[in-house]
Amino acid sequence: MSRIAALGASVTLVALVMLCLAWEWRLAPLRPGGSALVLKVLPLAIALPGVLRRRVYTLQWASMLVLLYFAEGIVRGMTDPAPANLMAWIEVALTLGFFVCALVYVAPFKRAARRGKRDAA
Repeated sequence: MSRIAALGASVTLVALVMLCLAWEWRLAPLRPGGSALVLKVLPLAIALPGVLRRRVYTLQWASMLVLLYFAEGIVRGMTDPAPANLMAWIEVALTLGFFVCALVYVAPFKRAARRGKRDAA
C-alpha cells in the first residue's frame, strides 16, 4: 500500500508541476505571452526530488505546501473565466490527490515513531 501511495504522490506532484507550467506559460496565463506566476512552480520543483526518493520529511512539508495550491485552485476556479477555471479545478484535484497519497505514505512512519517514543519512556 505504501508503494502505491508513494507512486501516487510522485505522479500527482509531477502532474501538478506540469499543469502549473503549462497553465501560466501557455494555456491560460494571466497576461498574454506568459505570466510571472510561472514562478509558483519553484517550491514544487524543490520538493520533487525528495518526493521521488520517498523521503518522509519532504512528503510531510510538501503535503502542507500543496494546501496553498489547493487554496489558489479554489479561488481561481470560482473567479477565473474559462479555460483558466478548468485548469484551477484540475489543480484542486491534483493537490487533493497528492495530499491523500502523502498522508497514506507517511502515516505508518508516524505511528512507528510514536510507538518508539512510548516504548522508550
